[in-house]
Amino acid sequence: MGAGKTTKRMPRAVREQQMLDAAVSVFGRRGYMAASMDEIAELAGVSKPLVYLYLNSKDDLFSACVAREARALTEAVRAGVRPGLPADGQLWSGLRAFFSHTARHPDGWRVLHLHARTHGERFAAEVAAMREEIVAFVTQLIAAAARDAHRDPHLPEGEVAGLAEALVGAAESLADWAGATEGVTAKQAAATLMNFAWAGLGDLMAGRPWSAPEESGAEADPDPVAETDPEADPAPVAQAAG
Repeated sequence: MGAGKTTKRMPRAVREQQMLDAAVSVFGRRGYMAASMDEIAELAGVSKPLVYLYLNSKDDLFSACVAREARALTEAVRAGVRPGLPADGQLWSGLRAFFSHTARHPDGWRVLHLHARTHGERFAAEVAAMREEIVAFVTQLIAAAARDAHRDPHLPEGEVAGLAEALVGAAESLADWAGATEGVTAKQAAATLMNFAWAGLGDLMAGRPWSAPEESGAEADPDPVAETDPEADPAPVAQAAG
């Protein structure tokens, strides 16, 4: 049993990671409310009092799991992108890293994308901070690719933030789908998103942005910007990137 295994001496940092490994597994499979500290201690091979001694409370243990998994995911994505490649190669390597990490750590991904977001504001805020970091990183990647394509060093990164937000959101949804669909590999998931996104991004980098068709009468949707400013461009992001 777990309590009997605590007699083996082990550095505190190693023991704590062992507890976090067990906690991520239990939280990921059961969710926060159904997770049992007894089960976590048993899986970690320690006594329940030792878990409380190291990590104070169930809330603090869950928070430590969220922080660790968020850091691991952002580091994996950053490390996976290869700056020397063309724009599509950088995006491909980053997506491969993202889907490879979520596939290797399904419990960690569920902790971040499912349980932390729904359990409470404290945990949702930690995940939101991680997501903002990834979106900012992808924004920089897309903006740098656009500048390289057009030799325009003054293209503001904010103009492509919406593209990065959409891409990250699609990756998150696809990671859920890949995790729930038997036989889908990380490479296949990354290729699916590349096929979905790069055709549009590739045209954008080449200066061929998509334009909305002309509409008139009852078919036209109200556009507050267009009503107040007839000269307003309906696709500022595409034009800026192009």
